[in-house]
Amino acid sequence: MCYPKSATCQKAKKWLDEHNIEYTERHIVDANPTYDELKEWHGKSELPLKKFFNTSGLLYKEIQLKDKIPTMSEEEQLQLLATNGMLVKRPLVVNSNTVVVGFKEAEWNEKLNGHIE
Repeated sequence: MCYPKSATCQKAKKWLDEHNIEYTERHIVDANPTYDELKEWHGKSELPLKKFFNTSGLLYKEIQLKDKIPTMSEEEQLQLLATNGMLVKRPLVVNSNTVVVGFKEAEWNEKLNGHIE
């Protein structure tokens, strides 16, 4: 999942192309992740749910989520993420083995291991 105007997403796509990894691009705003997808991906990722939030995004800041997230249940956070793709950190890569949130080249080299399924 990506946002085409994001420089980070562009770097991630370039990395995937350079490593000859096939992928299906999904626009994070036009096809926002659903609650069920987010719940599954969160479980698969073994990451804290906060890692799924785009903490540098304008919407995150406008609605002051930094102060609200600590008091929200996991259920409430998942429901909120499912309302707007601009709240979701990207790029977000899902394959049969793992979920990777954000683009850190070393992590992608380790976790994606040459293919996306």
